[in-house]
Amino acid sequence: MALGGKRGDIFRLVLGPGAALVAAGIAAGTAGAWALTRLMSGLLYEVRPADPATFAAVGLLLALVALAAMYVPARRAARVDPDGRAALRVAHLVSAGLNPPHVLDVDSTLLR
Repeated sequence: MALGGKRGDIFRLVLGPGAALVAAGIAAGTAGAWALTRLMSGLLYEVRPADPATFAAVGLLLALVALAAMYVPARRAARVDPDGRAALRVAHLVSAGLNPPHVLDVDSTLLR
């Protein structure tokens, strides 16, 4: 992440490309599913093959799951200390043989 990046900028940096991929995937999947409706029509019970409500509900569910999966790494990236002072403090404590305090936002196990 760039120095001085704001939380909102970092969220957009992480979520933007992911959301674009999700939208493209949902569009391609919807087009493919709509193209295959004639083959599936015999397998459906009390649902029209090209039911718009079903297509919309499935697309919305997939979008929500994908956005939830992208939110966790975006939030984690936004919490990173941009100048790295916290990581340097933990590295200094570890090199001195001290256990770093658990209140820091840095995962000290990576530095051991």
